[in-house]
Amino acid sequence: MNGLCPVPARALLTIALSVMLVGCNQSSRSPQAGPVQVGVYTIQTQPLLLSTDLPGRTSAFRVAEIRPQVSGILKRRLFTEGTNVKAGQQLYQIDSNSYDASLMKAKASLLSAESLAHRYESLRDTNAISQQQYVDAISSWRQAQADVKSAQINVVYTKVLSPISGRIGRSAFTEGALVTNGQTDALAKVQQIDPIFVDVTQSSAEILKLQSALAAGAVEHIDSHQAKVQLTLEDGSSYPLSGTLNFSEVSVDQGTGSVLLRATFPNPNGKLLPGMFVHASLVTAKQNQAILVPQQAVIRDAKGLPTVWVVNRDQSVSMRNIETLRTVGNTWLVDKGLSAGERIVTEGLQRLHPGMKVAAVKASNVQAVTQFTTDSKGR
Repeated sequence: MNGLCPVPARALLTIALSVMLVGCNQSSRSPQAGPVQVGVYTIQTQPLLLSTDLPGRTSAFRVAEIRPQVSGILKRRLFTEGTNVKAGQQLYQIDSNSYDASLMKAKASLLSAESLAHRYESLRDTNAISQQQYVDAISSWRQAQADVKSAQINVVYTKVLSPISGRIGRSAFTEGALVTNGQTDALAKVQQIDPIFVDVTQSSAEILKLQSALAAGAVEHIDSHQAKVQLTLEDGSSYPLSGTLNFSEVSVDQGTGSVLLRATFPNPNGKLLPGMFVHASLVTAKQNQAILVPQQAVIRDAKGLPTVWVVNRDQSVSMRNIETLRTVGNTWLVDKGLSAGERIVTEGLQRLHPGMKVAAVKASNVQAVTQFTTDSKGR
């Protein structure tokens, strides 16, 4: 043998464990990691027009139900259903033969009464007739004049005219039908749809809330040129033209607790039709110092209250309760809890705890959008 003593296996194991413990102690004495990097958003105030989205329906600006004012047989229909007609345009022709005859008879009676009145006028000067006879002759002459006027009106009424300009719908009667003066069924309906009304309802509670905000000075009335209304159609597309709010009902509906609001929209191409369901965005007030917070920065605590993580001046973070009024696009409108210049965390929220030091950088996940628009397919 070479004279070396063999090392027991237990001794080798002891040496290995000692080396591992030394390595662990050295790693535990390594310097601590730096502060956690988070993305922050700096609060800024800005003027904001406050709007309310309300469902509504369109209604015609003017509606005329065409009814006959004389009785007779319809001879002709003089319009094409679904087209535009002008005020004063003839729509139907009622058989006028009997009314023409009545006019001729009234004119003959007028001629006779006028001749008698002139004759009695000359005889009165010679006292050949009594004063009463002369008065009766003059009265008969004037009555004949009225009969001619009435007969002429009836002849005109056989030509059924449109009282307004607009789009005419289907005809409820065809040629050969008997129509009567004062009938309940309309011959047709003419609707003026340019401009067109949009009727929406707003709850009385929302109106009271807005009035309280105005009284407290939190918001202010907007200028008349800013009081615009925007429409979103049933397919999700935006109507390109804006309207104006020009009517508010003076009483609250007892069944729904809402107030009717009416806006007027230009409709030159006839895209809006009466009865369509729409969503109207009404500008109601203006807030000069609005604070908008990205939605990803707001979290809810155990009680469901909105909170945000705020980066303090010493780069530590703390959780703060806030009060939100409503959503504006993809942001929250904050009423209380934040002020301009403060920094809130929008990235890295999961790793935070109160008092923790952080390295704040500008957030990359914030793109505030205060108004959403959609294309013609509603995307």
